Amino acid sequence: MTSGRTRHNYTGTSVAERQVERRALFIDAGLTVFAEKSYANSSLTDVCAVAGLSRRQFYEQFAGREELLVAVYDSVQDKAGAAVAEALAAASDDVHALIDAAVRAYTKAITDDIRCAKVAFVDIVGVSPEIEEYRAQVRDRWGEVVAAIAAGRDGVRLPPGGWRVPMAAFIGAVNGAVHQWSLDDPRPPVDELVDVFSTILNSLISAVSPGS
Repeated sequence: MTSGRTRHNYTGTSVAERQVERRALFIDAGLTVFAEKSYANSSLTDVCAVAGLSRRQFYEQFAGREELLVAVYDSVQDKAGAAVAEALAAASDDVHALIDAAVRAYTKAITDDIRCAKVAFVDIVGVSPEIEEYRAQVRDRWGEVVAAIAAGRDGVRLPPGGWRVPMAAFIGAVNGAVHQWSLDDPRPPVDELVDVFSTILNSLISAVSPGS
């Protein structure tokens, strides 16, 4: 595991700036520690050692390791969200082009750092009921993104019951595929994941309703 950092030089920085920097250091340390040792098998001591900061400084930022795990998860999702927004802004208005652009940007964002894939799509699963509820909320927000892309477009239907269940199925597929991808040695090209995810999502928005 990555060794602890040297003592930080805060000369010329404000208290608020130091807090922001320390929080970022803890999040990056959590990403490293949880990816390398797993959340279940790591400790706060591990996180502090990699961050090069103290337990006191940790508790100035987080209530505990689970709150740090959520912050790490949010950092991955925020990165993916920003990548998707940028891709959608540059894509053509065709719904399938938009889906493909969004899926490609999302997949690249979550796989360009293997730590992100391991923590946000493997290690976080099943940690606690509270985190599972939070993950469901994030999944619903991604469902809203898909619904916004598909809304009012020719040849696209709203799945029966809305996007909640289909997005649960899609994210389940993403979790399983990313987990397998992270374990494979050598890992398959990321474009293979993109093709799988695009195929699934395009099928969801294009499926013909029974009896139609």
